[in-house]
Amino acid sequence: MAVTIKELSAACGLSVSTVSKALNNYPDVSHETRDLVRSTAAKMGYRPSAIARGLKIGRTFNLGVLFSDDSDSGFTHHYFAPVLESFKAEAERRGYDITFITHHTGQNRMTYLEHCLYRNVDGVGIVNCHFDDPEVLELISGPLPVVTVDHHFHNHSCVESENRKGMAELAQHILSLGHTRIAYIYGEHSAVTDIRRTSFLRAMQEAGLSVPDEYLVPSKYHNPAATRQATEQLLSLADRPTCIIMPDDYAALGGIEAIQAAGLRMPEDISVAGFDGVPLLQLCRPQLTTVAQDTRSIGAAAARKLVHLIELPRTTFQEIISIPCRLIPGETVVRPGGTV
Repeated sequence: MAVTIKELSAACGLSVSTVSKALNNYPDVSHETRDLVRSTAAKMGYRPSAIARGLKIGRTFNLGVLFSDDSDSGFTHHYFAPVLESFKAEAERRGYDITFITHHTGQNRMTYLEHCLYRNVDGVGIVNCHFDDPEVLELISGPLPVVTVDHHFHNHSCVESENRKGMAELAQHILSLGHTRIAYIYGEHSAVTDIRRTSFLRAMQEAGLSVPDEYLVPSKYHNPAATRQATEQLLSLADRPTCIIMPDDYAALGGIEAIQAAGLRMPEDISVAGFDGVPLLQLCRPQLTTVAQDTRSIGAAAARKLVHLIELPRTTFQEIISIPCRLIPGETVVRPGGTV
């Protein structure tokens, strides 16, 4: 039989109200009383009821997470997996559970908003999806607090990498080594892609260089096969680039494969840069030149912001939170002709 708060109160010699305040860190309870209540609760095996707690303050302490990944990499995705992991860890640290939002519960199909309301979540973190999906727009416009990752909605909070600065620093590093013919294979259309591509083009313009249209090749994120094809397209040009920026580190594997299959050396003939800073790929040699994203800080910041919006709605700003990136110079970008 579970220990009740009344039994705990009797054991402490305190009122139920005082015990409740001590357990919930009310400021008008002394440290001595709080320590007494907690130590007695631990000895008796008292566990507060999450349901009762939720009913009392009108919350379920459950956060919805929308994560839809077209690459079918599941929770092994090099970028989103650590974002989700840190989001979950921060949510749990603050006393919240996680529910993944889908279209189905049993045999019933629901919209994302309907699933959120069915599960009675307190708020939603949108980590990855098609942000122009009407069901996503319905969720954004709904009654629940929402925080997004890497996509801005008007009057909603978003956590993102400093993609603009990260790409600018990467381009400037490549330029500093003497490259003038730099191509960019960019991922599918998104806010992140637009920011990175614009930042790259601006860095080139500021260096007094123009980028030929054929040096800008669309591809897909997290897709080595698509990036290999895009790289082959660039290598077939009469005036091929001396350096290629890939969509991301994992996709860069396909680009490197295309360079080697063409009988060229990397980085001596063609330099290569990625974006993400995947720890496992940093162990490969030559070390990939890239920009490291702080995925764990992104996930934790998103969860923290969402909890603030839920618990302190009147004093929490809707804002864009930018997490710094870090340039990793690596060894796959050298001076044209193969010198470091």
